[in-house]
Amino acid sequence: MAGPNNQGEVMWPRLVASKVLRKRLGSNNFVADFPSNTEASLLEIPSNLGQPSLIADTIFNHHKHTHDYNLFVSTWNVGGIAPNEDLDLTDWLDTPNICDIYVLGFQEIVPLRASNVLGSENSKISMKWNSLVRKALNKKIECCRRDERTVASSSIPQDFRCIISKQMVGILISVWVRSSLRPYIRHPSVSCVGCGIMGCLGNKGSVSVRFQVHETSFCFVCSHLASGGREGDEKYRNSDVAEILSRTSFPKGPSLDLPRKILDHDHVILFGDLNYRISLPEETTRLLVDKKEWDPLLENDQLKMELMNGQAFEGWHEGIIKFPPTYKYYPNSNVYFGCIQGKKGEKWRAPAW
Repeated sequence: MAGPNNQGEVMWPRLVASKVLRKRLGSNNFVADFPSNTEASLLEIPSNLGQPSLIADTIFNHHKHTHDYNLFVSTWNVGGIAPNEDLDLTDWLDTPNICDIYVLGFQEIVPLRASNVLGSENSKISMKWNSLVRKALNKKIECCRRDERTVASSSIPQDFRCIISKQMVGILISVWVRSSLRPYIRHPSVSCVGCGIMGCLGNKGSVSVRFQVHETSFCFVCSHLASGGREGDEKYRNSDVAEILSRTSFPKGPSLDLPRKILDHDHVILFGDLNYRISLPEETTRLLVDKKEWDPLLENDQLKMELMNGQAFEGWHEGIIKFPPTYKYYPNSNVYFGCIQGKKGEKWRAPAW
């Protein structure tokens, strides 16, 4: 009986050391649609091609010409639950018009248990999510094509290709562009930073991608920061942000003039499960949520307070918030954790953004 336990005590340090070494070395591969493959199969290709940058629904410069593109960025912590084959993501991707670029971030696509954090990456789940994204985008395209006015007014190809998909433990970022825009995407690359166990494993951290559109560089940072609802836990999240900004690094590229650090890019968007909470008593928070009084909640939002105090994200700008806190619901419901009586042994989670 003692043998397996002793072996386990020996094996776990080896697994941890191996995982730490691999994370320090990093991975220069990502998944993408092969451009010349009409069936759009997914392949692994080297990510040492490239570069990019920042954000917005936006304008990119190409010499003296200006190109206008619509950009969609969104994030979702899926709680370690694998998606059903019939899950429809079209509501999530819903916009008045089809965008040119979709950047989607996921957190906890696998449960954050030791076997997933220390073991090899399971790409089956990320492939499922990418398949559902492809299906949803194609569905939007078909709906658009049924509108005769849209078809008559545009000859731009509507199909989308995945230019980058990268997973680190539970974090997944997936970038999709119109086929007509694909020839103008250059220097794609990825960089993973683990900030979790021992300050370096991937149960928390970021997966960043960069690429260049025409002559403009973009960087998208999909993050999952430190959790914890106790007073002072926001400092751990601030520390994760500082680590992500300092440790993320991209290849210089063949001409050695591509931006390497996150803030070197023309446009940068950071998104994800940032885990900042609302610094109010739980009962007060829930009452204000019920009354849809967002302003007093936002005044006590940790992220906004840390921004104002200069403790994190100095010089960054957050989008306008006109929606209720999104943390944390019972699966398949709009009911916050802790609102259902009779659930014993369950963690109460006050709503937060």
